[in-house]
Parts: sequence; C-alpha cells; structure tokens
Amino acid sequence: MTDMKLWYTKPAQGWSQGLPIGNGRMGNVAVSTPDREIWNITETTYWSGQPEPAQGRSNSKADLEQMRQYFFQGDYREGDRLAKKHLEPEKMNFGTNLGLCQVVLEFDHNGKPSEGGRQDAAVEPLFHRELDLVEAVARSSCETDGAEMTREVFASHAAQVIVSRIRCSHGSLGVSFRISIRGENGPFHAVVTGKDTIEFQGQALESVHSNGECGVSCQGQLRVVTEGGQLSCTDDAINVSGADEAAIYFAVNTDYRQEFESWREKSALQLEQAVLLGYDALRAKHLADYQPLYARVSLDLGSSEHSSLPTDERIGRFKQGNWDDPALFALFYQYGRYLTISGSRQDSILPMHLQGIWNDGEANKMAWSCDYHLDVNTQMNYFPTEAANLSESHEPLMRYIQQLSVAGRSAARHYYDAEGWVAHVFSNAWGFASPGWGTSWGLNVTGGLWIATHMMEHYAYNRDQAFLEELAYPVLKEAAAFFMDYMTVHPKYGWLVTGPSNSPENSFYTGHPEDGHQQLSMGPTMDQVLVRDLLSFCVKAAQTLGVDEELQQKWQTALDQLPPLMIGKKGQLQEWLEDYEEAQPEHRHLSHLFALYPGSQITPHHTPELAAAARVTLENRNSRADLEDIEFTAALFGLFYARLHDGDQAVQHIAHLIGELCFDNMLTYSKPGVAGAEANIFVIDGNFGGTAAIAEMLLQSHEGEIHLLPALPAMWPKGSVTGLKAKGNIEVDMSWENGKLVEARVKGNESGSVKVFYGGREMEVDRNKKLFVWV
Repeated sequence: MTDMKLWYTKPAQGWSQGLPIGNGRMGNVAVSTPDREIWNITETTYWSGQPEPAQGRSNSKADLEQMRQYFFQGDYREGDRLAKKHLEPEKMNFGTNLGLCQVVLEFDHNGKPSEGGRQDAAVEPLFHRELDLVEAVARSSCETDGAEMTREVFASHAAQVIVSRIRCSHGSLGVSFRISIRGENGPFHAVVTGKDTIEFQGQALESVHSNGECGVSCQGQLRVVTEGGQLSCTDDAINVSGADEAAIYFAVNTDYRQEFESWREKSALQLEQAVLLGYDALRAKHLADYQPLYARVSLDLGSSEHSSLPTDERIGRFKQGNWDDPALFALFYQYGRYLTISGSRQDSILPMHLQGIWNDGEANKMAWSCDYHLDVNTQMNYFPTEAANLSESHEPLMRYIQQLSVAGRSAARHYYDAEGWVAHVFSNAWGFASPGWGTSWGLNVTGGLWIATHMMEHYAYNRDQAFLEELAYPVLKEAAAFFMDYMTVHPKYGWLVTGPSNSPENSFYTGHPEDGHQQLSMGPTMDQVLVRDLLSFCVKAAQTLGVDEELQQKWQTALDQLPPLMIGKKGQLQEWLEDYEEAQPEHRHLSHLFALYPGSQITPHHTPELAAAARVTLENRNSRADLEDIEFTAALFGLFYARLHDGDQAVQHIAHLIGELCFDNMLTYSKPGVAGAEANIFVIDGNFGGTAAIAEMLLQSHEGEIHLLPALPAMWPKGSVTGLKAKGNIEVDMSWENGKLVEARVKGNESGSVKVFYGGREMEVDRNKKLFVWV
C-alpha cells in the first residue's frame, strides 16, 4: 500500500522523533532537520560486560528442601531468607548493549559546509521527512531558495552497510556538508584517512552494569563518494562543497565471539564492495532482499479523512480519544512487521533485546539495561513473528535459546543440583542463566522455559520436522529433565510444584497487610502453566519422532500430578497456588494469563469458566486508577481481550498504546516512575505486542483450529487482509463488510484437515486443497 509511510513536516527534535532503520545487525535512528542530520548507530553485539560462570553459593538439594519446608509451613520470611542466602548471586559484569556512535552531518545551504549546523537563511525552509515501510528507506527533503535537497538512507542487509545519498535539484550551489563521527560510550577514536574516509575504533565500556573495564570492541569505516564539487578534510571530519550528489557508505564490525583478528578487516572489505557496486545497485539489492518479506502480508482496515495527516498529528488525535482513523492501526501493524524485518533477520547474530537493535541510551543510565528480559519483554518481541508470516525472523531467537540452554546447564547444577538446564529473569549476549541479584524479582525459575516456548510456536506454525528433531526437541527435552528433577510434591495437595519461585514481578499478602508482602512461594500459576505446556509438547514430539517411550510415560505421569488452574474467591484466575491477596493489584505484569495468551490452556471455546475468570482478572486490574500504565501492559490487555473474543475492548487498549505510549516516531515507551524508570524510556516490546494483538483480532489458531475474525471491533467494519499465518503451515486471506465475513481463503501446505470457526459455524477444511473459499 502506498500509504504505508510515517511522515512529518516538522524537523526531528531528538531521538524520540528520529526514524529507525536496520538490517538485523546494525541499527540507525536518523534525526533530521534542515541543516543537520544525526545517525544514532547501534550494533547488536556491541555489549559491555563479559561471559562469567554461574555463581551459585550452594548446589545442595538439602538446602533447597530446607527452604521449601518453611514455605510449606507458611513461614515465608524464613524461606525467603534462606533463598537469599543460597540462590541470590552477586552482581558482576552482566553488561548491556550500548549505542555505538553518532554520525553527524552538518549542512550549509549557502555553498559551504556548516561548522555549527546553523541555518542562516532568512526564510524557514520547507521540510519533509518520512520512513517508507514498503521500501525500508528513510528520506528527508528541504526546499530553500528555489533548490530542493533530498536525502535518503537505508540499512542494507544484503551488503551489510548503511548507505545514504544526498542530492540537490536545479540549484547552483549544489550539496555542501561536513560529516564527522563521535563515540557515545567508552573509548572511541575516529580519524580521517585520505580525503574521503573516516576510520574509527572503540570499546563498549560503562560502569553501571559492569566494572567499566570489559566489553566488546568495534572497528569500522565511513566513506564519502561525490559527483562534482570538492572534497577536503580536517583530522576528524570530511567536508563536501558544491557536489551534484554525494553517497555515504558506513560499515562496522566487532570482536564479539571472534577468535582471530580477521574481523578487523571486515568493514573495509564491505565498504570496498559497496562502493564498487554504487548506490543504485545497492538500493536495488536492498529492495530485492527486503520487499518479498514485507509484501507477504497486506492489511486494509479502511481509511478516513485523517489518513492524510502527518503521523505525529494522527498519534495526537488518538491521544485525545479520536480513534476514527482505522488506517493508523494498519500502519502500526505494518510498522511492527517492518521493525521485525529490520531488527531480526534469518542470519542475525543475536535476537532483539529490550530496544530491538536500537538504543535511546536511557536504560543504560540506570538499573535497567538493554538486555534479554525473560519475564515477558523478549518474548513479546517475537509474539507477532509467526502470524505476521516472518518465520525466518524467528530463527536468531531459536539459536539464542539453544545457546542459553548450554549455559543454563551450569546454572541448573550450581543452584539446584539438578539435571537439564534453567535460566531465570534475564540474560545477556553471553547467555547469562543465573537468578537475578534480588530474589524478589530475580528468582523466576521458568524464565528460560518461557522463552523456550517460542520453539514450540515455531514448530507449531511451520511443522518443520528437521527443526523439531535437531533443535527444538533436544532443547526442550533437557528443560523437561530439569523440571522433572527440580519439582517436588506438595505435602498438602499431593501436586508436583516448582519453587521457591515468583510470579513476575508481583507480590502478595499471606495475612494482614501490616505483616508485609511476599514474592516467593511454591507452585505459582505461571510456573505450572509453562511446565504443563512443556511436558505436553515433549510427549507429542517424542511420539512424532518415535523416541523415548519410557520418558513419555514419566512425563505423562507428571502431567497428571500438576496443579489445575484455579478460580479464586473474587472470581479471578488465581496467580498463585493459594488464593493470596494481591499486594499490588495495580501491577503491570499479568504473567499467569500466559494460559490465555500466548498459551491456549484457556479459551472461550473450550474452557468458558476459566475464560470468565481471566476476564475478571483483567477487569480488576484495568479498573485501578493507579494501574502501572506502560507499553507492554497495554499490549497485553489488547492480546488478552482479543483471545476472549472481545474486539471492542481489545482495540481500545491498542488505541491507548498508540496514543499514550508511543513517541512521535511510533516507537513505544515505558513511563517514568514504573519499575524505577527515570524518564520515558523506549521499550520496543509494545510495538510487537500491539502488532500481535491486531493479528489476534483478525485470526486465531490453536492446534487443529482456526478462528476467523474472532475479535473484530466495531470500528473496523470493512477491510481485508492477505497472508496471515496460522498454525499448521497455513495462510489465510479474508475480506469483510459491515462487520461480517465476506470471503476467506485457507491455503494449506500439508495433508490433513483443520477446523475453521466463524460466527458460530464450524467447518472441516481439507488442507490438501490449496484453496478453500468461505462465503
């Protein structure tokens, strides 16, 4: 669609108004004004910190059993004290992903490069900037004194370079600017070599998340190629004067996991190849690489007179409660797909962290970090990936989970004297698997399992037997080995339970509020939901592969001993094994509702009573005036209400996400005051969670089932979508009018059948037929 652009008529006033591009490894948020453009460059492996061994203080099952007895007896304080003693590591050199550098372009519209980036023209120039989602290109244009300067920049995955071209039309002065590079974090040195190249090197050092002495090193180059005009230089900058056009090529690489020194030559080789190809050829290769992925899904939710407004004005209308702009929802959805392609490619070295592959620098200044949070954030980054028909973008996460499972074996032994592997609340570039250095939030014993459920999703959507046999089953079998060794029988109920563990990152009262709140307990709901999905998957996978018959029986026996999902005295879905009183009923996390989404242990179709209890949980949380209103919570509300087939509620939360929790560049953020945030901090999971919610309103799939338009909101009465993916390697196209399905095409790629539901009707569709039309 030609309207798939973020565009603005005002200069960008900072990072939160800049436009993001990326190639799955390098990111760039381009902040453009008439007389200056700043590229905020990031690279996914540019981390402070270093790999470190697990630091468990005890690996004795006797210690574990001792603390469990206190929890079973109701002495939570003593149990918590022992958990801190035995299961709380010291904070060491965990590190964080850091911004790499800024490329600064200072323009002069009077024929000379500007030293200070000051605009001297008496008349304010006409200015336009945009991010084209169809082409993955950021552009700006500035018209002054009858001449128009146009700039465009993209991040090439095919060539592994960032490329820009600057032109000036029918003007006698041509293109004139000064370009330099400055480091953002740690030691950084840039020098001009010749008149056209800047070489630089740096190291990712900081002292908040590490000791300031360890981190990844980088080396890169920038080159300017002009047509016409003159090039000159100083020690640290290149000057262009009066050129017809200029092309800029940027490359950087790091020593992350490099055993030899050859990485130092990589940027120069990439730059040489890029310059030889030239801008037009690079752009053509970029489009050929990107567009087939983007074009897999189209979404039309209708338009209105407001569709022609600049993007920041449209967001502002949503903030005022004016949601009569359905095309903005479609733009937000495709923006999420664009960010997925830009942030996570099939060959990406690492998956997306808390800020994708970009970085506004705010999280690194405080207790937060740009890491892999395993208690919803990293998971949400990949919530929409399969349904958005971008399965290849999921693969970096699959590899990371496999690497995490290797590191997690040490954590399982050092902390629990257990088989298999475990990881907890967060991880880093080297596969950190220990608990966090605070049991109240850090002892999330199913964090690794939670992220590993993405392997189950990847297989459910694609049915790739090789992936199942070679990667998913071995990793999840080892996760099952841990929980089979780790779980214990509850003396009161006879159920197999985990613990001590928390329900991220919530707390509860065991008695009177004045007695204080607790966070650790035995058998929190979240843990049991995840373990049930894990063991169920392992049983079915082993049956499919024809292996491990004895283990299948053991897993099935354990499944029969797990606690059921329970409804509390207020009609809510219980978050803990006991019906505790919430100490923070306004809390941002809703982890136990994993059973509703992304899991499917709760559905309106099969478990209506539990679905009703989930709704009570949502209503109780949403009714709080002091609700911790941040990006991922708004996305979760949208997702949960969509799964409850309540599109009108779901769309309100996504509208709120767009209007209240998005910067002008439509990237989502967390408000200050929540979880220690000191400012509005960019957190990308809201973009992906909102994208997933829009998809869930239109299509839901569980094993052997597809639900068409299950949560279509009234404000989207007419529309169409093509290319949505359903579990079972199925694609779905649909159109609807007046809120009713007009036509659906269900295209299967394997044998068997699937049940298709719409409007109270159920049909069995043979997936051998490439096309099925519902009218």
